[in-house]
Amino acid sequence: MATIRYKPADAGRWFIWIGTALILAVLPLIFTGGFAITLLSQMGVFVIFCLSYNVIFGQGGMLSFGHAVYSGLGAYFAIHALNWISASESALVSPLSVALLPLVGGVAGAFFGVIFGYLTTKTAGTPFAMITLGIGEMVHAASLMFPGFFGGEGGVSTNRVMGTPVAGITFGPGIQVYYLIAVWCFVSMLAMFAFSRTPLGRISNAVRDNPERVEFIGYSTRQVRFIVVVVSAFFAGIAGGLTAINFELVTAENVSALRSGGVLLAAFIGGAMFFFGPILGAVIFIFFAVALSDYTKAWQLYLGAFFVLMVMYAPGGVASLILMNLRVLKHRLFGRLRDGYTGLLMSALLLALGVIMIIEFGYHLSLESARSTVAHLFGLPFDAAAGSTWVMALGTTLAGAMSFNVMRRRFRRDWDDVQSDIQLLVERERLL
Repeated sequence: MATIRYKPADAGRWFIWIGTALILAVLPLIFTGGFAITLLSQMGVFVIFCLSYNVIFGQGGMLSFGHAVYSGLGAYFAIHALNWISASESALVSPLSVALLPLVGGVAGAFFGVIFGYLTTKTAGTPFAMITLGIGEMVHAASLMFPGFFGGEGGVSTNRVMGTPVAGITFGPGIQVYYLIAVWCFVSMLAMFAFSRTPLGRISNAVRDNPERVEFIGYSTRQVRFIVVVVSAFFAGIAGGLTAINFELVTAENVSALRSGGVLLAAFIGGAMFFFGPILGAVIFIFFAVALSDYTKAWQLYLGAFFVLMVMYAPGGVASLILMNLRVLKHRLFGRLRDGYTGLLMSALLLALGVIMIIEFGYHLSLESARSTVAHLFGLPFDAAAGSTWVMALGTTLAGAMSFNVMRRRFRRDWDDVQSDIQLLVERERLL
């Protein structure tokens, strides 16, 4: 006899996804500047790219050094498709065809995912990582050797505005491109989250954690890894197609090790073990690479230092820090950490100020001293060659380091006490 089971809807999950859609829709209404729209567009594309990388890395446990191959090749095929459509006189010439171009990139990415995935998934662990690195270097070299398809050093350019506008949409203005990226970003996030909840997504987690047991119960770990690589490559190709539309240019940099390394850094910073971690990592990485690079030539140094600190003190990424503090809030014990957080934040800001002064003054003396020794920091002029300036910078750094060390120890004691109390509360609830 059939039985009917009622499964209540997960209201919290619906709230999160609806909230995400609203945020994507409202952001350009709040940040209306041209640079802000460009920044948001790049963040949206990189979110898809980071989540696609996390499909193989965070969920599948496969460390790849060549993930840009799939997004880059997807971008090349998408931009060639765009040029072919714009050159033809068929009914395909329409802004709607531009909106569907990311699918071309996705199919191209999946196609090369099948080819390269067949080679890379024969092994796991370090050999897998080394093979992906070799494939990435091979494709990057090919992009310079075959200018007929890859365009050489200048790359392949296009014009995304073509055909008769549809409902006023031409994808010429940056705001229209942003909303196109936002729609694809939301759909891709939803699809990748759904994939992580499928039996295949769950078994990929098992392959990551205990491949021997997975083989024992009858699954082929290689086959699982292969399918996961193809799925990941498809979404990376979508990100590549959106990159082609956004910049109207695809170059060898799109398949370079630099781009592969960037997505790896972003996934680590955000937290690869959590679905929303790469989203946070993508936003932080683009902030460093785009927003901060407009203000300082040392942005890569700051990014590297931030990455090292995250690996040393928060290996779970920003997502793990958020979840740990949400656990404290859930048990209503955050008030006991408020003073500790305040002192820790103030001392960290003082230390960061001193370090920034040393780095910026040093960069200025190395790169700009021939024109002038006066460096501007936070809108204030400083003579980078004056001894008093360096005394101030070193003194600020030393004071910040000493106060941070003291506050860190105090906060550590408070944090351990709170965690012990939470553990007692959990055990008491379990007994009741």
